[in-house]
Amino acid sequence: MALKLREITLHLDECEDVIPNKIASVLAFDAQDIQSWKIIRRGIDARKKPHVLRVYSIEFCCLNEGALLEKHSDLATLSQCKEPPHMEHHSLRTKPRALVVGMGPAGLFSALTLAEAGAEVDLIERGREVEERIKDVAAFWAGGALNPQSNIQFGEGGAGTFSDGKLTCRLNHPAIRYILNRLVEFGAPEEILWQAKPHVGSDRLRKVLVKFREHLLSLGVNIRFSCCLTGLESSEQKICAGVVNGSERIQCDQLVLAVGHSARDTYQVLVDQKVRLEQKPFAIGLRVEHPLELINQIQYGMQSHRFLPSADYRLAWNDPETKRGIYSFCMCPGGMVVNASSEPGALVVNGMSHFSRSAPHSNSALVVTVGPDDFATSDVMAGIRFQQQWEQAAYCAGGDGWRAPAQPLLEFLDGKGGSLDSSCQPQVVHADLDTCLPLFARTSLRKALPVFNRRMRGFVGPEAVLIGVETRTSAPVRIVRNLNGESVSHQGLFPVGEGAGYAGGIMSAALDGIKAATVIIAEN
Repeated sequence: MALKLREITLHLDECEDVIPNKIASVLAFDAQDIQSWKIIRRGIDARKKPHVLRVYSIEFCCLNEGALLEKHSDLATLSQCKEPPHMEHHSLRTKPRALVVGMGPAGLFSALTLAEAGAEVDLIERGREVEERIKDVAAFWAGGALNPQSNIQFGEGGAGTFSDGKLTCRLNHPAIRYILNRLVEFGAPEEILWQAKPHVGSDRLRKVLVKFREHLLSLGVNIRFSCCLTGLESSEQKICAGVVNGSERIQCDQLVLAVGHSARDTYQVLVDQKVRLEQKPFAIGLRVEHPLELINQIQYGMQSHRFLPSADYRLAWNDPETKRGIYSFCMCPGGMVVNASSEPGALVVNGMSHFSRSAPHSNSALVVTVGPDDFATSDVMAGIRFQQQWEQAAYCAGGDGWRAPAQPLLEFLDGKGGSLDSSCQPQVVHADLDTCLPLFARTSLRKALPVFNRRMRGFVGPEAVLIGVETRTSAPVRIVRNLNGESVSHQGLFPVGEGAGYAGGIMSAALDGIKAATVIIAEN
C-alpha cells in the first residue's frame, strides 16, 4: 500500500527535494526509509503575505507502513491511499450511429466515449481545424475580415481553444480524473494532475487538440469541418437525422448537440423545430486589465518569485439593494485581452493566457448578473437579442477596424485619471463605456469597484483599464432535458455542454459530454 500526507509546507526558498525530510520530520522516522514519493497536489497559501507558503499533498511508500499508520492514527493529515475511482465502461449490444455536433470539450469527449465503446460516430464542426483556425484568428487580428464560421468562438476545440485553458471543476465525479489523464495522454502538461488550480494554456491546448483528433480518426470517427447543423429530422417523434449546410442529410440514431454558447443560429433552428428551450440567467460586463506585477504584489506581497505562479484572484459582491451579483469571471493571469467577435458589426471581448502565464498583463471579466426579469418577455431568444444589442453598441463605440472600446478604470469610476495601456488584440480605442452597457450594469459595477478595492488594495488605480464588452459568460438559454440528459421534447436529442446551459468550463462540459455518451451506450 501507499500512504498520503497532506499539508506539507515549503517556504519559497526551499526546493522540493527536501520533501522526504519534511515527511520524516512530521512522522518522526528516518527519511531513508522512504522508498518512493510523488506530488499529488500542490497549492499556494498566501494568507500571511509576504510570507507565502507552498502547500503539498504527497503520496509515498516506506518501510513498515502499517506500523507508521497505526502510530499516527490520530493525525488527520495522514491516511492510506485509496484506489482511484475508475470509469465504468459499458459494452454495446448493438452498434448505434451517433451524430455529434460541435468539437468543443463536450463534443470531443462524447465522441471519444462513444467511439471507444464501438459506436459509429459522425463528428461535425461548423468551424475549421485548429491549424487553419489559428490562421483565421491571426488574420482577423492583423486587420483582415472576420470569418463568421472560423474565429475565437467557432472551430476545433470550441471557445476554450483561445482562453486560459482552466481545468478547475467543483464537481466530484470519477470522470474528472479520467478527463485530466486523457488530456495528458494527448499532450497536456503532466502538472495538471497535481496542480490545485490546473490549467493547460491556449498554446498547449492547441497541440492537445491535434492529437485528440488523430486518436478519434484512428477509432474510425468520421470528422467533418465547415459543416454546420441547419436542421433536424424526426421519425415517429424521434430524431433520425441532422441536416447540415442547408441540404445534406446525416442519418443517426442519436444526436449529441454540443454547439457552444455562441451558436445563435442553431438556437433559432431549435426554436423553429419546436425543441423546448427556456430563458436562463447569464451576465454582462467588461474586461479589467492590470499589470501582472501589480496583481502579484497585491496577492503575494511581492512582484515575482521563481517558485510562485502568476497570481490569480476571485471577487464577488451582491448588491443588497438590487440583489444583483457582481463578480470576476475567467481570470487570466499573465495573459491578454482578445477580440472574440463572431458576428459582423458586433464586438465582444474575452481573455486568454498561454501555459507559462508570463505576459506583462493580467485580466479578468467583471460582470453583472442578468435574468429573465430584465427582458419582460417570454420570448426564449430575448437574452440573445440583449447580448447582440450591447455587442453592436460596443462595435459602434470602437469605430472602424474592430477596435475594442476601452477606458481607464479611474475615468469610468470618477471621470478622470488613469492610462490606457492594454494588451488587447488587435487594439483598443478610447471610448465612453457607458454607451456599451445597460444602466443597471454600469451602476452595479461602479458600486462594486470600491468594494473590490477594499478586498484587494490597489485594484482600483491608475494602471487599471476597462475594455468592452463581455457578454458570453454563459448561454442565455437552456435546452430543457430530462434526468437522462435527453431533450424533453425530442427523443434521441442529447443537448450537452455550455451551449445546452448545463456546464461552465472545459471540465464540466467534457463531463457532460461523457454522461450523454454513457446514457446512449447503456441504451444500446
